[in-house]
Amino acid sequence: MDTGLKNRVAIVAASSQGIGRATAEAFAAEGCRLAMCARNQEALQTAAEKIQKQSNAEVLAEPLDVTDASAVHRFVETAVNRFGGVDICVTNAGGPPAKGFLAASLDDWRKAIELNFLSAVYFAREVIPLMQRKSWGRIITITSITTKQPVADLVLSNA
Repeated sequence: MDTGLKNRVAIVAASSQGIGRATAEAFAAEGCRLAMCARNQEALQTAAEKIQKQSNAEVLAEPLDVTDASAVHRFVETAVNRFGGVDICVTNAGGPPAKGFLAASLDDWRKAIELNFLSAVYFAREVIPLMQRKSWGRIITITSITTKQPVADLVLSNA
């Protein structure tokens, strides 16, 4: 089946493990060129090497804190310089710590908002102009099921 993704450029955030890694693997299997990022450089490099070996995909892997807007800008810029553009952007991040409402400090809330919400905004602001110039692009935001089905003591993910 031709998905039309061959040679597309896909950014996949938090792609060193879990859903992010599986997403990167799936895009690579479809022939995409990948720009992978995650906080843990060692885990990211391991994932990138495995994906490259399995799929023969062209892979850029850079450590990144998705809560840092300037770092997101530099990462997207690096991907554009390497691949010539961005067609797909998958926003994703590891979840905040498990806490109940009263146990979560205001700082915990700020960090959760930066991680779960603002990181997606940072990526979108960077890639939308690139996608508009091509008249093609996709942004996929991965979030927690707890936004639909709240779980006790995961209020920072539920929000």
